Amino acid sequence: MDQQELQRIAQLVEMNRQKMARIEEQVTRLTEIRLEQLGVIAAIKTLDTGQPTMIPLGAGVQLPATPQSNNVIIDIGSGVQAEKSREAAIEILESRLAEVEDVHTKLQAEFADTERVVAELATTFSTAAKELQAATEEKHSDSIPEEKQPRRRRRKHGTELTLDD
Repeated sequence: MDQQELQRIAQLVEMNRQKMARIEEQVTRLTEIRLEQLGVIAAIKTLDTGQPTMIPLGAGVQLPATPQSNNVIIDIGSGVQAEKSREAAIEILESRLAEVEDVHTKLQAEFADTERVVAELATTFSTAAKELQAATEEKHSDSIPEEKQPRRRRRKHGTELTLDD
């Protein structure tokens, strides 16, 4: 394998590592979405009890409220909102949650596959680099005849320079 092939493998490793980083970001976002949906489902189920609740307005301000209606407003897609019963809203959210979990599972599988590819490429790169280095060293040692290799000069005892000189 030559240096160009090694560079190509190194580029593939880097591209796959970047892909893994992007997948990790997507998995993190999906996890946040999943947690938010689970929280909303739990909150809607809590509303069924008719107990007073707090509605966050932002900036640390909450509005105490007691729900009078069995309906909630839910985004049904493309920014369109509709009034649905709590049960229907929970079904929609659970359906979305299942979709998020499906995508999450697919992304984790893709991450594992990419990680395996990176490991294989890294192993191939290491092996090829060692072979190339060994071939280069062998070629270098073959090109210099042994008799032309520089010899160390020996100095006789007592003829060495000292700091006092």
